[in-house]
Amino acid sequence: MDKEKATEISFFQRYLTIWVALCMIAGVFIGKLLPAVPAFFSKFEYANVSIPTAILIWVMIYPMMMKVNFQSVKNVGKNPKGLYVTWITNWLIKPFTMFGIASFFFFVVFKGFIPAELGKEYLAGAVLLGAAPCTAMVFVWSQLTKGNPAYTVVQVATNDLIILVAFVPIVKFLLGISNVSVPWDTLIISVVLFVVIPLTAGVLTRMYVSKRKGTEYFENQFLPKFDHATIAGLLLMLILLFSFQGEVILNNPLHILLIAVPLTIQTFLIFFIAYIAARVLKLPHNIAAPAGMIGASNFFELAVAVAIALFGMESPAALATVVGVLTEVPIMLILVKIANQTTSWFPKPVVKK
Repeated sequence: MDKEKATEISFFQRYLTIWVALCMIAGVFIGKLLPAVPAFFSKFEYANVSIPTAILIWVMIYPMMMKVNFQSVKNVGKNPKGLYVTWITNWLIKPFTMFGIASFFFFVVFKGFIPAELGKEYLAGAVLLGAAPCTAMVFVWSQLTKGNPAYTVVQVATNDLIILVAFVPIVKFLLGISNVSVPWDTLIISVVLFVVIPLTAGVLTRMYVSKRKGTEYFENQFLPKFDHATIAGLLLMLILLFSFQGEVILNNPLHILLIAVPLTIQTFLIFFIAYIAARVLKLPHNIAAPAGMIGASNFFELAVAVAIALFGMESPAALATVVGVLTEVPIMLILVKIANQTTSWFPKPVVKK
């Protein structure tokens, strides 16, 4: 029974899209009816970074980073094919397909609905999502598809290390093609603030608590204390964000749906690229499914944080990243169902006697 519960998505995670939508509505109404609230929080900024937003993003990201055991990286060489699929899909394919698909829809398909300048900012938000493959929610998707938990940890840990060096140049390159000017120092500061600092804090916390009370205590008692912190931080941040976005949304309600279209297509495309590659390589399903999930889902907390740092709370780019939050959970649950119905595509893992 306990094992079944462990593989179930939590109540808040299952209905995350609903909570996100409610927070969007609440934020819009606050911005419209109580404009003094966003005006008050806008005063707390340093170097174009919103201090309240930064705190809430740390609340979201820190618990995720504690879940990643970087000791697992030493096992990289034992079965590298699944890691090759993850790395190639996430860093050599995903950012560029996101750029291409989003550009096509914003500047060609939807050009009658979205002005070119606005489309450029939506594209910037999509690029940030595309360059930030998932970190924490992958553990949930992996559990729901009966993924190999030890291998998933290695996939996530190596992915987080690659983010440190690949995220900034990829974003800089793709935004440069889009004629969006982004200073290097702002990008680097964003990664330091929203990846390096929480990642370091997470690693040190894991080491300290595990050394004092043991790994079992850390995994089974300490980590669960933070289960709701990530979602609580996300929802509070969305209320704050949409209190700034109220006018943009009220003036362009159709744009939420239009932004969701390329993001949805991208999610399905990337999942099947990784999933089919894993099938061609004859990887077992418990490695193939998490490999597809990591690329398909996004580290949307990082994307939202960087969008706000680069373009501001009221920017269309920030809005585009939040639409990624809105669409992710229902799409990923569909992909979980697809993965669970296609286990016969893959060889069964060898059971050691």
